[in-house]
Amino acid sequence: MDGFLVGGDIPVLLRRSARARRMTLRVTRAGGEVVLTLPSRTSLSDGRAFAESRADWLRRIRAEMPALRRIVPGAMLPVEGVLRRIAPTAEARLQLRPDALLLPQDRPAGVMVETWLRGLARDRLAAACDRHAAVLGRQFTALALRDTRSRWGSCTHDGRLMFSWRLVMAPPQVLDYVAAHEVAHLRHMDHSDAFWRTTAALLPGFEQPRAWLRRHGHELLTWRFRD
Repeated sequence: MDGFLVGGDIPVLLRRSARARRMTLRVTRAGGEVVLTLPSRTSLSDGRAFAESRADWLRRIRAEMPALRRIVPGAMLPVEGVLRRIAPTAEARLQLRPDALLLPQDRPAGVMVETWLRGLARDRLAAACDRHAAVLGRQFTALALRDTRSRWGSCTHDGRLMFSWRLVMAPPQVLDYVAAHEVAHLRHMDHSDAFWRTTAALLPGFEQPRAWLRRHGHELLTWRFRD
């Protein structure tokens, strides 16, 4: 996406949309990026003026957002809902302890932790999806992991499931809810009452982990594992 500065110091990403009917300006919860969406026929000068008129609001919103967090010694990283202190180890392999995540010193810490989290997420999500799909008597055709910013999971018409690997940082019941949600789409490709009844049958009390994700999901997106 192209971009420009607003207020002299606020980078704005520009996105054109044929479906947009009006100009919109939003600040992403994952890193505080500012995105200006313009209808196809709106001029760039009008878009700049629109964003410039909201420079003070943008500056205030960005200041209120949580800071980005990185994998450094002493950082408290959530793994399956439990905070683990990042600490070095002389051992050759990453080690998970009840209250710590011990990292070898011969590899970039962030990349190493991301790779490990992805593997853990795949194991947990595959097990959860297999379990829920068996209850429904349905099968999914593939399971993929992404580092998404706008959705935690998706299901295609041909049964391909996609999830954010960051779900493994959340409490296990949250990951289980998203797995149940997407598997329920194997039967209902919508969010009808029937869909929600299916989700509830797969995971009774799903409302609680769903609410957790709405309240705290953005916190998982503040972690940066790569430069």
